[in-house]
Amino acid sequence: MAMKPRKVGEGLYQPLAEINVTPLVDVMLVLLIIFMVTAPMLASGIKVNLPGARSAAPLGAKNPVVVVVAKDGAVSVGKDAVAPDELATTVKARLGDSNGVVQLRGDRDASYGDVVAVMDELAANGITRIAIVSSGRRSLASPDPTPKP
Repeated sequence: MAMKPRKVGEGLYQPLAEINVTPLVDVMLVLLIIFMVTAPMLASGIKVNLPGARSAAPLGAKNPVVVVVAKDGAVSVGKDAVAPDELATTVKARLGDSNGVVQLRGDRDASYGDVVAVMDELAANGITRIAIVSSGRRSLASPDPTPKP
């Protein structure tokens, strides 16, 4: 085989004009794993066991103010616990950033009176756009409590 003669000014080493994709793929896979592990940790809140409804309709997705009534009767706005006398002022302060809808999430085991008291407190202070949130469709029929022999 014959060798091509060198041109004047051509060095011993030629630059490599190819991109090595393997390190790029390795870094991207590591970043993907990091995001997959950390994403569930970012979604934190108060655990509430919502009751089911047959005719539930999805709500609008414009930053609503969420009021939670826990099963022990504790009230919180978002993640922050709120005293009952400060509930209306806290909700009104947060309504400036939302579309004016307050989502009320009452735990399934919460007292009906506690949930109604929160709704009444909000309505008495002029907050009338209240949506009661429930979980997805579930069967409302309860199982037979008597054991079978």
